[in-house]
Amino acid sequence: MSRLSNEECVRQYAAASVANDLAALGALRHPDWMVFWPQSGERVHSTENFAEIIANYPGGAPKREVTRVVGGEDRWVVTASNTVLQVAGSGDFWWSEWRVTYPNGELYLVVDLLELRDGLVYRETVYWAAPFEAPSWRAPWVERT
Repeated sequence: MSRLSNEECVRQYAAASVANDLAALGALRHPDWMVFWPQSGERVHSTENFAEIIANYPGGAPKREVTRVVGGEDRWVVTASNTVLQVAGSGDFWWSEWRVTYPNGELYLVVDLLELRDGLVYRETVYWAAPFEAPSWRAPWVERT
């Protein structure tokens, strides 16, 4: 199988995130993948820990919707569910905007900064619209910063 372009990787990563497809996310992540959540001061160091957080999320996994993916030159694509997405650019640094609806109905706007390495998602930094205290139930799977 040929290696994906960075644009293809980011587009597939966004689709897998919306579908909550943890296997596809794992396949698109670099072996040293990590996500940092600055507002709660946490880092998740593996896809396995991320999967545990999703599996243990109170009330079930949040619903995610990608509103924009940006890297460079703008292009428009249609997802399998006929949602129009802006997918853009080249290079190793991308960002995306999301709408996340939590099980309690709260809606947050999210920015996800992506760094690619070797054609895979290597680092993510995710910002939500409002800061919050880290919940104690995630403590076994994260590092407090």
